Amino acid sequence: MHTVWKGAISFGLVHVPVKMFSATEDKDISMRYIHKECGSPLSYIRKCPVCEEEVGWEEITKGYEYEKGKFVLFEKEELEQLAESNSKNITILDFVDLTEIDPIYFQKTYYLSPDQAGANAYRLLLEAMKQSGKIGIAKIAIRSKSSLAAIRVLDECLSIETIFYPDEIRPISQVPNLPERTEVNAKELDMAKLLIDQLSTPFDPEKYTDDYRERLLDLINSKVSGEEIKIAPARQETNVVDLMAALQASIEAVKPIGTDPGTKPKPRKTTHKTAAKEPAAKVSGGEGELDAPKPKRRTTKSKKSDSTS
Repeated sequence: MHTVWKGAISFGLVHVPVKMFSATEDKDISMRYIHKECGSPLSYIRKCPVCEEEVGWEEITKGYEYEKGKFVLFEKEELEQLAESNSKNITILDFVDLTEIDPIYFQKTYYLSPDQAGANAYRLLLEAMKQSGKIGIAKIAIRSKSSLAAIRVLDECLSIETIFYPDEIRPISQVPNLPERTEVNAKELDMAKLLIDQLSTPFDPEKYTDDYRERLLDLINSKVSGEEIKIAPARQETNVVDLMAALQASIEAVKPIGTDPGTKPKPRKTTHKTAAKEPAAKVSGGEGELDAPKPKRRTTKSKKSDSTS
């Protein structure tokens, strides 16, 4: 793994030298813009619209537009000095429960490993956090970008996840067209809860795959091998009109076959001849199965037999 940051974790007067590595990788398939006329890849040119000439990196600086068309400029060294004070230190401010942090705050995850002679202090912090069940809230600066971070234990490794500051989270009140809080249909709610219950399962990340990326790779390989590909248009989804019917169909689609005690077997069509030869039906009796009692025949005695008796 490539080291993306080096520094130390500090909590109280304890310092833990660490190296940081990216815990995730982007699997997106990279594509370039191509000139259809000749098939050449296009390049991006940094061109000044006033001087009408290409500008090299050594002639470029950063600026902030405080009014339309007016900028204040910054030298690279000025920006680096601002970040120097906290660029090599992860300062744990508080220890909290992970369940107290809403997932909307999380950005990117990194792994932390001990650096130099910091193995003992690293192990001490890891074990203390594991037994306490707490995570650390810290501040960190990565590539001059300051952010909050959550330090927690993943197996036998410390990880750090950058999280947004509160003022970086947009308020829900800005979301347009949210439905008003009204009463929902009780039967539809019961059906929806039943559907959620039937779809509930322990989280297994291995069962989820990037279907689009797999299809794109297949298409790329087919084009490279010279195959002619035609993709059928996707079927247009229609708007759901009957919500109850859609819920019922969804529940039937995910219902395990033969395991639902509420399902009844379809009656078998039998003739009088075959019905007479079939054994007695079994009836569920809770603790076991009982033979269903045979119906009694009703017989009527003739008047003649009554008189003789």
